[in-house]
Amino acid sequence: MAQLTQKEFRNAITLLANEMGLQRLRDRFVKLNALVTRRKVASPDSLADQIYMLSSGLRRQVVATYAFHAVWSEHLQAKLGEDGEKHLEKLAEAVNACLGEDEQIVADKAAELDAALAEYETALIAAVGVDLARMDMLMKAVPAVAEKLRAAPSGVPLGGAAPPVTAPETPSDSE
Repeated sequence: MAQLTQKEFRNAITLLANEMGLQRLRDRFVKLNALVTRRKVASPDSLADQIYMLSSGLRRQVVATYAFHAVWSEHLQAKLGEDGEKHLEKLAEAVNACLGEDEQIVADKAAELDAALAEYETALIAAVGVDLARMDMLMKAVPAVAEKLRAAPSGVPLGGAAPPVTAPETPSDSE
């Protein structure tokens, strides 16, 4: 699994806070014993900094790490549903088939990996949205794939095409 930078971790907490509400998210961490204080937090960044420091950037096997993964997983599972999860597992198998035993990208399967990642991301975006999808992929990716994800522009699916932008309709001259 890739290691998140502090900026990426802040983004993940901000995404959760936007979806759940900041104080509800903090309450969830308190309930899971990841935080010991019941004081309200001022911003998603301050909550992210607390959890990041307690978990050493999710590298230590401590309550804060488990709590973050539990909250993240619960949130995504609620959006995906059981059928969505099964579908994504099948798509993940195609991604994993392009990796060697050392979790490096097999050289002659780079194009297959790009296609598999694009298909996985498209399915995930349909269920959870662009930002949550990219962050979830980054958290689950092996380091070699995480580098690929970080290099791709955010907000643009890995397939290469930007999401279609529709222009506002203008009244026609015949009216």
